[in-house]
Amino acid sequence: MIDLSAFPITARWPAKDPSVIQLYSYPTPNGVKVSIALEEMGLAYEPHLVTLKDEDVKSDAFLSLNPNNKIPAIIDPDGPNGPVGIFESGAILLYLAEKSGKFIGSSASEKAHITQWLMFQMGGLGPMLGQMGFFYKFAGKDIEDARPRERYRDEAIRLLAVVEKQLDGQDWITGDYSIADMAIAPWINALEFYGTKDVVGYHDLKNVPAYVERFFARPAVAKAKRIPDPS
Repeated sequence: MIDLSAFPITARWPAKDPSVIQLYSYPTPNGVKVSIALEEMGLAYEPHLVTLKDEDVKSDAFLSLNPNNKIPAIIDPDGPNGPVGIFESGAILLYLAEKSGKFIGSSASEKAHITQWLMFQMGGLGPMLGQMGFFYKFAGKDIEDARPRERYRDEAIRLLAVVEKQLDGQDWITGDYSIADMAIAPWINALEFYGTKDVVGYHDLKNVPAYVERFFARPAVAKAKRIPDPS
């Protein structure tokens, strides 16, 4: 039996099967990146629901694995040098792709291109759409000054145009389906949750809506989009 007691998080969210990857997450765009990857790669895992409430993500147990108090995070009991804990969704995607040998390309050049689009999501698309959501759906909508909303709306429009152009003549963001798609498509899909599709001209785009539909039609994605189940 593998012993994960060195990870304090397992005292609060106990592992039923400590021999498989332990996923601590919630089905947000960042969270489902990892459940999608695990399903697509066929890696055995056990999901644990960590809500976005302070009592979960700011608990000592969760902070012991991710000091940045954000989901998702994982423990891999079969790490390269024994059990290993990892946080940050992009880092987890890279780790799992390397571990499985899937969705990371078959050459150094392909891996570099996939990684650059993963970083595009991590550094641009995700943060900007998230900020736009804050100013259109959440507390930011009550701010009278329109400049923050306009700033993030305009940046969202620009970033979607980048994706629209990149998808010309191809189904996936860079060659074959990859972890870059697992990162990008869930964030674009968040426009529905934020109620901002019309604001950014989503329906005027051709490639992006077809891309998101194609992504969520994948069986592994359809299964993983609500893992862990928040109900």
